[in-house]
Amino acid sequence: MANYTPMIEQYLKIKANNRDSFLFFRLGDFYEMFFDDAIKASRELEITLTSRDGGGTERIPMCGVPYHSAANYIKNLVEKGYKVAICEQVEDPKEAKGVVKREVVQLITPGTVMEGNMLDEKENNYLASISQFDLDTFVLTYNDLSTGENSAAIIETGWERVVSELFNRPIKEIVIAKDLPEAFQQDLMERLQVTLSFAENTEISSELTQLVDHLTDSRLKQGFARLYHYIQSTQQRALDHLKPVQFIELNEYMMLDMYSKRNLELTETIMKKGKQGSLLWVLDQTVTAMGARKLKKWLERPLLNHRLLDQRYQIVEGFMEDFMSREAVRETLKSIYDLERLAGRVAFGNVNGRDLLQLKNSLEKVPQLLSILLACNQKEINNLAKTIDPIQELKTLLENSLEQDPPLTIKEGGIIKTGFHEQLDEYRDAAKNGKQWIAELEQQEKKATNIKSLKIGYNRVFGYYIEVTKANLHLLPEGKYERKQTLTNAERYITPELKEKESLILTAQEKSVDLEYRLFLELREQVKAYIPQLQHLADQISEIDVYQGFATISEQQAYVRPTFNKNRSIAIVKGRHPVVEKVMKDGMYVPNDVTMNESTDMLLITGPNMSGKSTYMRQLALITIMAQIGCFVPCESASLPVFDKIFTRIGAADDLVAGQSTFMVEMLEANHALTNATENSLILLDEIGRGTSTYDGMALAQAIIEYVHDQVGAKTLFSTHYHELTALEETLSNLKNIHVRAEEFEGRVVFLHQIQSGAADESYGIHVAKLAALPEPLIDRATIILKELEEKQGKEKKAEVIQTDESQLSFFVSEPSLNQSREHQSKSEQHLRKELQQLKLMEMTPMEAMNALYQLQKKASEEG
Repeated sequence: MANYTPMIEQYLKIKANNRDSFLFFRLGDFYEMFFDDAIKASRELEITLTSRDGGGTERIPMCGVPYHSAANYIKNLVEKGYKVAICEQVEDPKEAKGVVKREVVQLITPGTVMEGNMLDEKENNYLASISQFDLDTFVLTYNDLSTGENSAAIIETGWERVVSELFNRPIKEIVIAKDLPEAFQQDLMERLQVTLSFAENTEISSELTQLVDHLTDSRLKQGFARLYHYIQSTQQRALDHLKPVQFIELNEYMMLDMYSKRNLELTETIMKKGKQGSLLWVLDQTVTAMGARKLKKWLERPLLNHRLLDQRYQIVEGFMEDFMSREAVRETLKSIYDLERLAGRVAFGNVNGRDLLQLKNSLEKVPQLLSILLACNQKEINNLAKTIDPIQELKTLLENSLEQDPPLTIKEGGIIKTGFHEQLDEYRDAAKNGKQWIAELEQQEKKATNIKSLKIGYNRVFGYYIEVTKANLHLLPEGKYERKQTLTNAERYITPELKEKESLILTAQEKSVDLEYRLFLELREQVKAYIPQLQHLADQISEIDVYQGFATISEQQAYVRPTFNKNRSIAIVKGRHPVVEKVMKDGMYVPNDVTMNESTDMLLITGPNMSGKSTYMRQLALITIMAQIGCFVPCESASLPVFDKIFTRIGAADDLVAGQSTFMVEMLEANHALTNATENSLILLDEIGRGTSTYDGMALAQAIIEYVHDQVGAKTLFSTHYHELTALEETLSNLKNIHVRAEEFEGRVVFLHQIQSGAADESYGIHVAKLAALPEPLIDRATIILKELEEKQGKEKKAEVIQTDESQLSFFVSEPSLNQSREHQSKSEQHLRKELQQLKLMEMTPMEAMNALYQLQKKASEEG
């Protein structure tokens, strides 16, 4: 480093402490980057890469972005998962001895952004942390810096549950200890695609006490401490808006693993990764950003508590029955801004005059909202209104202090209302009326001295002056005027009064802006005291927004209120898939019943591709989730149990990032369901076994069906193309066959999308290929091959029948021969039975078991 210039040495020292970040190094009006940062930033931001002499043997790579437009460049980098360290000058260049002192004043990371242009207003921006306490025990903590929300959960069932829980929230960055196993770190980056950061400090410091004191488990406190210290070290500013940590009691909510959330497309679609086409897209009738975020939280955590669900339903029903009040609520909410994030900006110190004006305008609407809610006929809605504090004192403070149209910046003035502060009013009056006062003074002096040519002028050297021609000097009174400058034909004077006014006029604007800035900072500190009340108000308003949203969509789409039962029965009459129904033309959707009484735990669904089996399965899951978040559901009536977990394996969603095949993903997801489901769970398995050979797949599918039926007992929908499996209805008492109806018409298949009892009688595979417009010669050839295979299978069956008939006519054979045959058969059976009894099935892998079974079958065939 000795060869570099002092400025580059300073850069390298600061960069050494921020190796995982782009260092935005302030030089005048630019943020500059050097060395590898410059090369990488020029590529990522598509800006020009230059170089400069830094005192070394070679020129240094360099690129930069203007200070005033840096926000967009920072946003670009953060959205790509990078961190940006902002390095500012922290001393006046005029007072600097040598290189101006610089320090990193903020580290902007994907999980800690606060700037509005980097945040999705309808999405929380979570930073998470993981702390491991033993092999299977982890503490997860969450923070949304923009809203101040904090929460924590304990997971004691292993790493896979940790990943599923993290997948359940929009997380951009995860803070971990450096000793978290490398395999886990790799898993987080590959499966969740998040930025990893490191923090080791888990000390419960004094500033943390009020946030964690109510937590009884010390592990939760330590876990949150890791997250808090990371935030504190990166932001280096006040965190007054952080709320006490909320403990997430996971067993109070339905468990939705990452596979189910993805397969059911709850918040985003599998293909496009966007909101449109998801359940959230259908249900989101909220009108505030706070409400949209609240809805997403509810959708991620459906309730198990009957009482809370009933309370939600009463409020939604009240809004449905009172259309006028609901519309009035919607209109009022449209004028309420994002109170949660406004409170966060106040605490963070980056709030401006327009933000506070939005806060004032929002608070002005709260009394109107309260009067609408109190006028409703529903008691639960009235009770909501009675608990809301409109924070009248804060509204009055902002009304008295803020101008109606403040500027974006807080250092230009124009924020504080006239009449709020006497000294500020004087400055403004002096600045505004200074010229008029000068003109009036000139007239007064002319009249007092009787010098008609007297004038008052101004220059930058002497300021304001009174100019009198030399011919009129004798008219000036003694002692009042002080000579300032002599000209050829005139003298220039000043008076104490003029000098005093000059000082006021010339400095009024500057003093006005400075005073206004100080008053704004004082106002911001006063608003800070109301942050807890604002956050509570935001929480209440966001709930009201979700309730009216549920009522709105329920009325629009003719949803009904479900009921819950405790006998584990499902009775849905004319159920509909909420998303498919919304995108189809009116009247085109075919509704279907789902009936599973106490003695039916499994429905085996057969039918051709494209007939609607997967839609039917997803439909049940989505209706269940909607019911357990408090929304009405798409059907004519619904009686449901409260499900504790939902597991799905629907569609070929290959985990290509992790390098796993479709079949492996299928088996992993099936195993996850089988090992975690209870009798109170819902399992949806679509086409299990299709990723391998026919007999392998069929054997696995049957084994899974039997295991779920006998060992798990969960309500299960299992769709399959293996028609042979429909025979299981005869041996499994709690399994029933259903199929999707399809008919042939003029050589073409017509899908009726209707669910009926019994098994499907045909697969219609070639008809589906015809619908997909495969070449005609290919279709014709497939038809011929199918016919040949069917004829061959028919002959084989006939041969089996003849062989059976021949064996049945064995009474024509002599009795000794028959006895010898029976004796031989008996010995073979005993031998095979002995071999079968000696097999240690519980110690064998599925493949070893299959091989052993094959060998026994081969022996049986040979000896038979």
